[in-house]
Amino acid sequence: MKSSLFRLLCLACVAFASLTAWAATLPDNVSVRYKDPRHFTEARRSFGVHLARTDAYLEPLRIYIAQRASRVLAPGQRLEIEVTDVDRAGEYEPWRGPDFDDVRIIKDVYPPRIDLDFTLYGADGKVLRQGSRKLRDAAFLSRSSPVDQDSLRYEKSLIDLWLRKGAGGL
Repeated sequence: MKSSLFRLLCLACVAFASLTAWAATLPDNVSVRYKDPRHFTEARRSFGVHLARTDAYLEPLRIYIAQRASRVLAPGQRLEIEVTDVDRAGEYEPWRGPDFDDVRIIKDVYPPRIDLDFTLYGADGKVLRQGSRKLRDAAFLSRSSPVDQDSLRYEKSLIDLWLRKGAGGL
């Protein structure tokens, strides 16, 4: 009994390590950087018990953006993205009492926002398109699944919506 439990635990660790290594693989045709994340809306609203650990959401978001953007590029194209602001979906509502100190309340009045600048390069290195985008989704709650427990699901959805627009989005 103990040895089968140990084997199961070992298999779970190997699977987690493999998944983590896969998730951290970044494409070489997309670069994502953050412009002064200490001044992001999310960081400015972060204090006390609500102090946001930027590495807890910015690094996974960076990896997600790079991996998803890589899929929409034509061969030889390169994309540089600079995220200039992030405001995650939801807010803390301190008036609810101490039992809710670490609970982010998700309502339609607290939509996710991501602002970014981008430059798309062709295979020849010439700039094909560049610009700024303010990603917003007022209907973000209607697009999510109640079983999705990813803490960045709303922000990732914003990225997916932008990238799905193709040439109009980029």
